[in-house]
Amino acid sequence: MTLTFHWFLPTYGDSRYIVGGGHGLPAGTAGGTRAPTLAYLGQIARSAEQLGFVSALTPTGAWCEDAWLATAMLTEVTESLKFLVAFRPGLIAPTLAAQMASTYQNYSNGRLLLNVVVGGEPHEQRAYGDFLPKDERYERAGEFLQIVRALWQGGPVDYEGKHFRIEGATLPRLPTIIPPLYFGGSSQAAGPVAAQHTDVYLTWGEPPADVAKKIAWIRGLAEAEGRNVRFGIRLHIITRDTSEAAWAETRRLLAAIDPETVAKMQAGFARSESVGQARMVALHQGARDNLEVAPNLWAGFGLVRGGAGTALVGSHAEVAERIKEYADLGITEFVLSGVPHLEEAYWFGEGVLPLLQQAGLWTHPRGEESDVKVTGDVPFLPATESKHQSGKAR
Repeated sequence: MTLTFHWFLPTYGDSRYIVGGGHGLPAGTAGGTRAPTLAYLGQIARSAEQLGFVSALTPTGAWCEDAWLATAMLTEVTESLKFLVAFRPGLIAPTLAAQMASTYQNYSNGRLLLNVVVGGEPHEQRAYGDFLPKDERYERAGEFLQIVRALWQGGPVDYEGKHFRIEGATLPRLPTIIPPLYFGGSSQAAGPVAAQHTDVYLTWGEPPADVAKKIAWIRGLAEAEGRNVRFGIRLHIITRDTSEAAWAETRRLLAAIDPETVAKMQAGFARSESVGQARMVALHQGARDNLEVAPNLWAGFGLVRGGAGTALVGSHAEVAERIKEYADLGITEFVLSGVPHLEEAYWFGEGVLPLLQQAGLWTHPRGEESDVKVTGDVPFLPATESKHQSGKAR
């Protein structure tokens, strides 16, 4: 088994602290002390490429820069890094989306991956002119992906459904590589879309037992469709040379968050229609204590950040062990981030990836050896030996 690792591009700004934004929050909420300039995002992208990340997830929404345009520009300052571009079906015509993806693939030599985001925030969807209720957005996404996939196969495409009517659609040039489709959703309406149309089902970083249930759910639906779906997980990372240093970092991040900010952010999350967002909130209930919700899984990010709200925290060996635990459940792709994104990429790339390489769980995507060599025997800690399972505030 070889695992795949992706990094993240903070196209809303970066900081040495947790940057708010994302699900349930209005435009302008996100931001950091490091502006999301192309120069800075290029630093992150080049570092991720050098360290061995396959791609960089780039978010979509009113609170960040446009993912298509930003990543297209960044292909010029990178060589092999792919970009996992988040986009929302329904805010763009399927024929145009298929054409854009084909152009991106042909000009970038196949460096596009697509993250399908149906949208869980009615106020934000309405700002883009989308007034469909949530379940119908999933229904529309299924039609959208059916049309797009047919166009990538050749066409011409004629289609008449509840949400789209297409006549004689073709592409001027087919993509050299059909972009893999990534998709996440925890509601019942999300399951059939994932099973029928997507290549990788993504979950946010829930405790392993909950992740196992999601995998079984989607795997069963996909098997009924005669399809195989890969599985990925979206997590933040805080990894250091020692467990104590990693948990000290969580205390530093938590100390910078005032109660008023937490209350404001949680009020925003409460109006989200996203079942996944509700599951993130349920892990901490807006409280600052008992944030270690599973061994080495810290829910502090979710106090002020929408979307992915948990982080793997610990020594490099502990984080590697937790990754192996998720891999044993069936997770093969890990979409990671950390603050600041530039520095944390190196903590993970130089601390954890060599351990996974030594264990035969990871190889550099360009066939290179990790720049950092593991000297001596540095075993993973057994899952039962996490030093921070007491449930105390941290």
